[in-house]
Amino acid sequence: MPNDKTASKHSRQLLFSEAIAQPKVMTAQTASQGHTSLPVDQPALDATDRILQEVASVGRRLEAMDLKITDLTLASSSIRADIAGFRETANNRDQRLSAVEDHIATTPDQEEELKSLRAKLTELEDRSRRDNVCFFGIPEQKEGSDIKTFLSSLLTNHFGIEFSPPSEFQRVHRIGPSHKASAIKPRPIIACFLRHEQARQVISTAKARQPISLDGHEIRVAADFSRLTNDRRREFLALRPQLRSLDIKYGLFEPAHMGLNVVLRKSNHCSTVPRESSLHASTCEVGH
Repeated sequence: MPNDKTASKHSRQLLFSEAIAQPKVMTAQTASQGHTSLPVDQPALDATDRILQEVASVGRRLEAMDLKITDLTLASSSIRADIAGFRETANNRDQRLSAVEDHIATTPDQEEELKSLRAKLTELEDRSRRDNVCFFGIPEQKEGSDIKTFLSSLLTNHFGIEFSPPSEFQRVHRIGPSHKASAIKPRPIIACFLRHEQARQVISTAKARQPISLDGHEIRVAADFSRLTNDRRREFLALRPQLRSLDIKYGLFEPAHMGLNVVLRKSNHCSTVPRESSLHASTCEVGH
């Protein structure tokens, strides 16, 4: 049976070649059976383990660094947004500061304009009051029920004024509420004359004939001015003792101007500001 022999031989050759090709695995059983094992490099294995551990540690640190970088990126974005907001705020403040500086630069001009407007307003108010005359010291209820008739009689009998044509008033009344009136300090009477010349005549006559009395009460007469003009006139009047002590002739002109006549060097000075008059009076040497 030549075929069977050939097949058996072929099978044995195949098994032999597979046995040679398979790696030999060293086990404890084979070692006990007399087989020799390969030597193991333990330091190298330990070093390898350490390297692997270090690599793993480096990996973990890299992951942590990635997280930190992500956090820093977010924080950086927030900081950029804050900086942008600060820049916008700073720009707005610069604009407001520039506007304030411009306003401050124009303030002197505005102050001068305001001063001029205030002076014009005061002048207009004084002009609107130029026909008014104020009477002080007339007892309460003395005028009775017809205050215009009472005032006309007062001007004729106590001031000695005979108007031609007869005096005419636009308005006559007391100033202030009645509950504040008293016998010691009666409310003043203000009369608005129809003719300006009559108002001026009453003031000049009262100045020339003073003192004028009514039932034992002294009557004083004054022109009617705005509050600002009255305040300025009072300041000028406060300078009279100083001017008299320096033997300086002075005059208070309407509405609120003080004229000084200094004999030495024949110098004249007219001021609308009390402080300037005071300074001028205190620095002048008066001669005779």
